[in-house]
Amino acid sequence: MRETKTTIIVYWNIYKTSGEAAAVAAALLKGYVDASGLRVAVAPPFTALESVSSVLKGGKIALAAQNMHSRDEGAFTGEVSAPMLKALGVGYVILGHSERRHIFGESDAVVNAKVKAALAHGLTPVLCVGETLQEREAGLTERRITEQLEGSWEGIGKEGMEKTIVAYEPVWAIGTGKTASPAQAQEVHRLIRKKIHEIFGKFSSDCAILLYGGSVKPENARVLMKEEDVDGVLVGGASLSVDSFLGIIAEGSASRKEKGGF
Repeated sequence: MRETKTTIIVYWNIYKTSGEAAAVAAALLKGYVDASGLRVAVAPPFTALESVSSVLKGGKIALAAQNMHSRDEGAFTGEVSAPMLKALGVGYVILGHSERRHIFGESDAVVNAKVKAALAHGLTPVLCVGETLQEREAGLTERRITEQLEGSWEGIGKEGMEKTIVAYEPVWAIGTGKTASPAQAQEVHRLIRKKIHEIFGKFSSDCAILLYGGSVKPENARVLMKEEDVDGVLVGGASLSVDSFLGIIAEGSASRKEKGGF
């Protein structure tokens, strides 16, 4: 029987100034009821990391970042490095998000370099993979997910894999209001776990944390997280509201109990 923490990681894109983000973080801490087996992290914009870090320090909600560069330092204007994130108390970093891949042109090789850098500095990578609507309709979901996984995992090894969270975010369900059905989410999560098993072995597969991302909200969070291979969610827009964010956390706690606490 797999025993994993139900994991909820949220990101605020480029919404909220430093002060606004700190105020939301304070409200979240005030309303958050910690539950056994539940892990929550929030990824504000880079400009708000320091203010949110100060609010969350010593609390039950962890700090995450939305992206980072693969190099520690250098002439990479506008980028942020792993050491910079570590210095602010960041524990998790979202890598390979569909917007980074499709808007900013990040390849699997670029994502792979970032995953390696995150692991080297003790950050937990949240590796995102997902297919477009065209790929799904063409029956290419498995092929695309496998390509992204294998490319992003190149050279990280078993130990690195076991320190990495994988988030399945179908591109066609991000910010569109469409959501993969629980059965669709489970199907791809099972595929990902199978691929981990094939490459890294049963132990790595059993302990892997797999998240679903794509128009997650309080109304659908529980049914998604009740699926056997869905260990939590990666949430964007619905996390901007304190009430919505707390609602998703409550649904995560409820789904964990319904799954028998594992």
